[in-house]
Amino acid sequence: MRTLVKPPKTVDLHTDSFVDDWEDYDADELLTLSIDLFRESLDAAIYWDYAEIKFIHGKGKGKLKECIYEELRDYKNAGSIASYYPAYHNEDIVIVLIGV
Repeated sequence: MRTLVKPPKTVDLHTDSFVDDWEDYDADELLTLSIDLFRESLDAAIYWDYAEIKFIHGKGKGKLKECIYEELRDYKNAGSIASYYPAYHNEDIVIVLIGV
């Protein structure tokens, strides 16, 4: 049986925060790495019964934010999360409520 590692309560999806040689990747590869980290962290948070988890997607051109919200719609439609919304104090962060 595989046990998922507990993720931090706040996950920074900026690739420079978790990839040392991020300059060697193109934009699409960096986006894929961020989405992969998002999925791994959210799946682990669900597994560990977190009440909520926060993701920092930042401003940029909004591509990462757009992809994260698309993923969150899928998770919500599948019944895996209760809801999600931008942080009141910082729109660069999305708060995901896992339980109801």
